[in-house]
Amino acid sequence: MKILCTNGLKSVMLDLAPALERESAMPVAMVWGATVGLARDIAGGVDADLAILTAEAVDDLIVRGKAVAGSRVDLARSGIGVAVRKGARKPEIGSPEALRSALLAASSVAHSRSGQSGIYFPSVLERLGIAAEMKPKLVVPETGIPIGELVAGGEAELGVQQISELLPVAGVEIVGPLPPPLQKITIFSVGVPTAASDPRSAQALARYIATASRPLLAAKGLEPP
Repeated sequence: MKILCTNGLKSVMLDLAPALERESAMPVAMVWGATVGLARDIAGGVDADLAILTAEAVDDLIVRGKAVAGSRVDLARSGIGVAVRKGARKPEIGSPEALRSALLAASSVAHSRSGQSGIYFPSVLERLGIAAEMKPKLVVPETGIPIGELVAGGEAELGVQQISELLPVAGVEIVGPLPPPLQKITIFSVGVPTAASDPRSAQALARYIATASRPLLAAKGLEPP
């Protein structure tokens, strides 16, 4: 059983891996990545039995005939948050004005290149009217480098990413979510690619994941869908 999984649900799926192998009665191989890249791979014909992506990406694959119609099962809601190095001062970010001040005061701010939060964050800077001022401070690593690791290593003062991706990184602390007017909630869902070797079994495993993952969500910085 091959599962392509977005980084936003990685911590949940790692915890579920042993149970998934018992449930499916076969080895489970998981491939991690950003939703954009994984969806591109599936659209290009990469073999997979399940795809855990954003709801929009799963729906797009269904429309394009690359995922089975009606196979989408929603798993979790995720917000974007801000992190600092462990022990560092946590700035106030509870309002757009406070977040604006915190970003301008920071020496550097890291965000991902291709993840959902990385694609969205530049629009936050535009809405705050500080895109030009922030440009020299932004740290945008190559795809696959966790933002939390840059913050933990002192390469960025602040890190902006899905809370579920920041939370598992040792050496960082969550400051909080983006303020409501600037927040973007992402729904993570699982779908069955048309290339699945056994679509019926894959759909049954998708439903199992939705049930088994529910008790894990809060501790991973996620909410029920």
